[in-house]
Amino acid sequence: MMPRPLDRLLRPQTIAVFGGREARRVIEQCDRMGFAGEIWPVHPKLDEVLGRSCYRSVSDLPSAPDAAFVGVNRTLTVEIVRSLSEAGAGGAVCYASGFSEATTELSDGAELQQALLDAAGDMPILGPNCYGLINGLDGALLWPDQHGMQRIERGVAILTQSSNIAINLTMQTRGVPIAYVVTAGNQAQTSLADVACALIDDPRVTAVGLHVEGFGDLSALERLAAMARRSRKPVVVLKVGRSEQAKRAAVSHTASLAGSDAVADAVLARLGLGRVQTLPALLETLKLLHVAGPLASHSISSMSCSGGEASLMADAAVGRNVEFPALQPQQLPRLRRVLGEMVTLSNPLDYHTFVWGDLARQTEAFSAMFEAGYALNLVVLDFPRGDRCDASEWAMTADAVIVAAAATGALAGLLATLPENMPEPVADRLMANGIIAFCGIEEAITAVEVAAGIGQAWDRPPPLPLLDVSSINGEIETLTEADAKAELAAFGLPIPKGLLASSPGQAAEQAERLGFPVVLKALGIAHKTEAGAVVLNLEDIEAVSNAAAAMPPNAGYLVEKMIDPPVAELIVGAVRDPVFGLSLTLGAGGIFVELLDDSVILPLPATKTDIHAAISRLKLTKLIYGYRGRPKGDLEAAVGAVSATADYVVKNAARLEELDINPLMVLPEGRGVAMVDALIRRRSSTG
Repeated sequence: MMPRPLDRLLRPQTIAVFGGREARRVIEQCDRMGFAGEIWPVHPKLDEVLGRSCYRSVSDLPSAPDAAFVGVNRTLTVEIVRSLSEAGAGGAVCYASGFSEATTELSDGAELQQALLDAAGDMPILGPNCYGLINGLDGALLWPDQHGMQRIERGVAILTQSSNIAINLTMQTRGVPIAYVVTAGNQAQTSLADVACALIDDPRVTAVGLHVEGFGDLSALERLAAMARRSRKPVVVLKVGRSEQAKRAAVSHTASLAGSDAVADAVLARLGLGRVQTLPALLETLKLLHVAGPLASHSISSMSCSGGEASLMADAAVGRNVEFPALQPQQLPRLRRVLGEMVTLSNPLDYHTFVWGDLARQTEAFSAMFEAGYALNLVVLDFPRGDRCDASEWAMTADAVIVAAAATGALAGLLATLPENMPEPVADRLMANGIIAFCGIEEAITAVEVAAGIGQAWDRPPPLPLLDVSSINGEIETLTEADAKAELAAFGLPIPKGLLASSPGQAAEQAERLGFPVVLKALGIAHKTEAGAVVLNLEDIEAVSNAAAAMPPNAGYLVEKMIDPPVAELIVGAVRDPVFGLSLTLGAGGIFVELLDDSVILPLPATKTDIHAAISRLKLTKLIYGYRGRPKGDLEAAVGAVSATADYVVKNAARLEELDINPLMVLPEGRGVAMVDALIRRRSSTG
């Protein structure tokens, strides 16, 4: 049964509260925020709470409430939720714990959570095991504790499973205008993505931030991404668990490359959802997205009155998808005129202190920088302590930034290198004037990188729906290399000419039939190089026979013609992630898989354009392009082979557990590619 829309729960006109202390706090918080609707306390014994008459049960309420805060024990929660659902309430926050999050401590936790879902029916619920929500736009709170929010007219929405993190985020003093905070607890029925979809529909919400402990329904995440793109309201995700790798045996090299966090990165990027790694970065990115939305490019300018700050800015961009383009020729005369001869004109720019304390000259200098078309213009400025210092000249600099941005129409930000050096009143004033009040260099660079990445994703056509993650339950079988190659060859992947053998003597005979030189491989052994199960460049019958006899016990032999030396070697593989299903891994192949740490993850299905872009991100691509005069590789053939592999994975997705092509040899331009080793693990069709 699909829950009803969340509108009444998120933007209620009437609120019922159940319980004692927590219910009283909900009323207190609503009163503090000036909630204009009706609040109905429900208690079996009390006559009134904070001047409001108490009702004895759901059936005694004047009407079905839009929203309810259920702050009672876990078993009574189920009963009250059932009564609310039968009465036609708009939704409920389930505060109690002791459900599926506590199965280790309580044997009936999972059973009780299912009972709660059954009781709710199609009525939306948040939780259980959560604090609820704060609507700072309408002053409606289903929230049993203190918080740091205030009424605003428009702003960002922040969603998290963790109630404590939600409280902490409301206490920020960085100038982030928070419209909603919502906690989802166990996400028993309503996921963070479901709530985010509902909040994006609110015209007063400018951007959405998610703190995610784990993804559940991928279709909800895809729906959120589509809504964000359509409404032009960006979403940024803080996904915890970077250190978690999929708990699987690394039979193939691919498995060692495709950790679940790397797959999460790739899926979020494909969907156009930004990703950050820390709470400060989440807040700073939301500030930028609130003011400007996605950025048109990764180009930024920076000005500061210190060479040390300019160096810090330049260093922060190293290894990040952010650039400080050189100043344009038309900027130089104006900057030279206002800054004087002693200033080195560059980006980042140390403008010294010659214009300090001069509003007109600062405005002129900032305007000259802002007019060059950078996606974002930063001015580094740390305010002094207000309790010990006079900040009037710093305030003048902020005024100059505001005036210059207004005069040029450019996007600008004022950046304090230390968060404590951006006073909240200053941040509020800057944000009200369309100037992003950044706290921290690394966080600001992250915000630019993420906002530009979202902009790039939205400029591309909408992505294809992600591959279904479901699979059958049969036993896992591992194909021999010969069988794996035969399956992939049927999809168009070129393989060397080869013959099978069951003994060293037969291997020598098969080698003579193929013609020398040959490569000899033992079948049924993963990681053949490490196991001594592959020998290259065998030139005669005796060499083949001796090599076969020296190999470890195996399921037979594969004799193949040697391939001419390649320009480059790729690994192409797929591993089933427990959350995201199958995706493709591309990287430097052969013996360099782990050594070079050069790989990308490509969610499926993928177009040839996607594949070309993924290959171009590899360091190895320099070899394919013809590094230092060496022959170019057959890039189009490589793209075609990867595309054929992707087709195989998509068509066999229900059974496939793991695929590893290593290496895929990229031959000189015009000579194609060759798949010289392959491993396939899949579920048997019966089982």
